[in-house]
Amino acid sequence: MNTELLDDTDKLMLRILQKDAHLTVKELAARVHLSPSPTFERQKRLERLGYIKRYMAVVDPKKVGNGILVLCNIRLKQHTQSLIQQFMDAVQHIDEITECYNTSGDFDFLIKVYTKDMKAYQQFMLNTLGTIPCVGSLNSIFVIDQTKSTHGVPVP
Repeated sequence: MNTELLDDTDKLMLRILQKDAHLTVKELAARVHLSPSPTFERQKRLERLGYIKRYMAVVDPKKVGNGILVLCNIRLKQHTQSLIQQFMDAVQHIDEITECYNTSGDFDFLIKVYTKDMKAYQQFMLNTLGTIPCVGSLNSIFVIDQTKSTHGVPVP
C-alpha cells in the first residue's frame, strides 16, 4: 500500500484510531475537524484499501490469567519450503501463540507466547511445540516487565 494515497487528514485519522478505535464517527470527526459524513467515508475508504485491517479490544493478559509472556526463538530441523509451511500452518491453530515472525539470523521464527505460569509454559513446550515435527530447537526468553506496548505503527 502506498502512503501517497493518504492526505494529512487520513494520516491523522489513522493515528487517532490506533490510539482509540472505540471513538464514534462523530467524535472522530471532531478530532479531525470534518463533519461526520466525510469522516465516515474516509474511514470506510481506509478500511477498503487495507490501511485499517481490523478493530479489536486490547485485553490485559494478567487479568485473564496469562501471567507469563515468553518470546521464543525457533530453529527448524531443515530449511525446506514444506517444513517452513508446516510450521507456519501449525502456529495458526495454537492459541497461546499470539504473534509469529519469520526471522533472519540464528533462528527461523520468533513467537510470542502467553501462558498462566512457568509450569504451563513447560507443558506448552512439551505437549504443543514439542509435537511439531519440524521444530529442531528453541530458545525461550521470559519477559520480566513490559516497558512499552502500543500495538500501533508509526504513521508518517
